[in-house]
Amino acid sequence: MEKRIITTDITEEDRHIENSLRPRYLKDYIGQQELKDLLAVYIEAAKSRNEPLDHVLIYGPPGLGKTTLAGIIANEMGKNIKITSGPAIEHPGEMAAILTKLGEGDVLFIDEIHRINRQVEEHLYAAMEDFAIDIMIGKGAGAKSIRLDLPPFTLVGATTRAGMLTAPLRDRFGVIHRLDFYTPKELALIVKRSAGVLGVEIDEAGAMEIARRSRGTPRLANRLLKRVRDFAQVKYEGRINRKVADETLTLLNVDKFGLDAMDQRVINTIIDTFGGGPVGLDTLAAALSEDAGTLEDVCEPYLLQNGLIARTPRGRIATASAFEYVGRADERIGNE
Repeated sequence: MEKRIITTDITEEDRHIENSLRPRYLKDYIGQQELKDLLAVYIEAAKSRNEPLDHVLIYGPPGLGKTTLAGIIANEMGKNIKITSGPAIEHPGEMAAILTKLGEGDVLFIDEIHRINRQVEEHLYAAMEDFAIDIMIGKGAGAKSIRLDLPPFTLVGATTRAGMLTAPLRDRFGVIHRLDFYTPKELALIVKRSAGVLGVEIDEAGAMEIARRSRGTPRLANRLLKRVRDFAQVKYEGRINRKVADETLTLLNVDKFGLDAMDQRVINTIIDTFGGGPVGLDTLAAALSEDAGTLEDVCEPYLLQNGLIARTPRGRIATASAFEYVGRADERIGNE
């Protein structure tokens, strides 16, 4: 699949910019108000008792701020944070090494926790509940288990697929919360804040234009801001307004709905090649010369979320909104 500017997965380009743009405390974090209010209470209560915060599980689509929230929790608690990911911990010994290096009250952030090895996961149970870990010494008949006490810590787990977590692991989290997509108004505030950090001049209309095309995702909003900033500095005297944002993003093939060329190909293929559907996923993927799994995981979610396509028992169909999007609403009416 071609590289897409509107992908919500983190890229190397994002890694360089996200650290500088991430808020450090809850008061600076924009959006997710319900979770912010809950965390503020839980953190204050834990600090007043001089105890670590309960283990926290945050789930939702990529790019919504799960890693940022983990860092905020550590900063609010005044503790250090260790960041790792589920696939990176392959053996129980690696998990033991990480846990034994934590200080009292520290935060351990495990991204993609649903992909953690099952053997490693079983060692986490005692660590999360009893702040202890069992280590096997020796091999064969002479092997014996030694229990090591751990300093109390907070595990913050993040996942895009909460349903893939096992029940025993999920039940050991005291705080479980889903992150929702951001509204354009919230994203506009994020864009303005990021522009301030980057030293870019932007007005309200320019920020809102970028926000509307960011698919409800702060990571994407910051990436688009960076691209618009480059064009503004070279062609528009460094200032971003609605006209600058519109012309730049249109040039980058990101339309006013946040759809790119790949999204448009999916919609047009269902309508033009398959008469609006239904069409099976494999057949659609073959027509687009794309991998079916990539199509399902990368392209479809946003189109489904915005009601442009629908899944039926017989396959994918283009909705009335899709026909309207391509300017052919009359054809949909005629086919009903």
